[in-house]
Parts: sequence; structure tokens; C-alpha cells
Amino acid sequence: MEATREEVLKGWLKLSMAINNERLVSGLPYNEFLICGILYRNQKSEKPEELTATDLCNATKILKSQMNRILNSLEKKELIIRTRSERDKRQLYVTFRMERAESYEREHERILKFVDELMNRIGWDRSEEIVKLFDLIANMADEVIG
Repeated sequence: MEATREEVLKGWLKLSMAINNERLVSGLPYNEFLICGILYRNQKSEKPEELTATDLCNATKILKSQMNRILNSLEKKELIIRTRSERDKRQLYVTFRMERAESYEREHERILKFVDELMNRIGWDRSEEIVKLFDLIANMADEVIG
């Protein structure tokens, strides 16, 4: 049976609301947690990049004005630092403060337990299929919107 457009939209919104739920990300607002995740993974990578607010906007599709509010909030919470480029004084790089990673890691682990519970119910044998479907939907959404 094929789902109607309304059913697809309803399912999409239901999933979005479940994920963007404050109980899921209780220590930080959703967008702050999202930005911390990007910066944290960058810092943990073999070759961390120098990321700017513009890079973060491009990665998340968050507007520049909203991104500045998020970064100001994260800076006040001492989770990030912004440093001016030596090469180009107009550039500000955003870096996650790894010495403050415990709060992010605790939230991340809590969300992974949520994912574990979901996958235990759905079945881990379907995980690859789910990831491929999520990637397909995200990529197609970027194409259609972009």
C-alpha cells in the first residue's frame, strides 16, 4: 500500500518532533547540541579543520543570525572558543573546548542509549537499511530544497 503525501508529511513531522524533543536533548537546546556535535567530532578527527560560523551554517542550514545567537550562548557556557585567524583578521574560527567535553559526551551517550532502545525494538538487522533510507531522504531533501 502506498502512503499519501499527507501521511508522508505526518510521519516526517512526527519523527522531527520526537527527535527535536527537549527530553531527548535535555542538557542543551537542540541546535546547540547539534553544533557541539559537529565541533566535537571535528576536534576528535585525525585532521581537525578550522571551522567558521559560515561553515557551521552550511553544514546545518541554520541562518547566520541564528547561528550567531547559538555561538554566543555556547561561548557563555564556555563550551566553545572563537579565535581570530592569523592569516585573515576577518575570519573567526570556532573550536569546541575539549576540556569541557564531559557534559556533551554525557548527553551524547544518553541519546545513543535512546538509539539502542529504538534499534532493539526495530531490529538491528534493519539498521543498514534504515541508515541508507535516512541518507537518501536527507540527500533528496537537500536537492529539492537547494
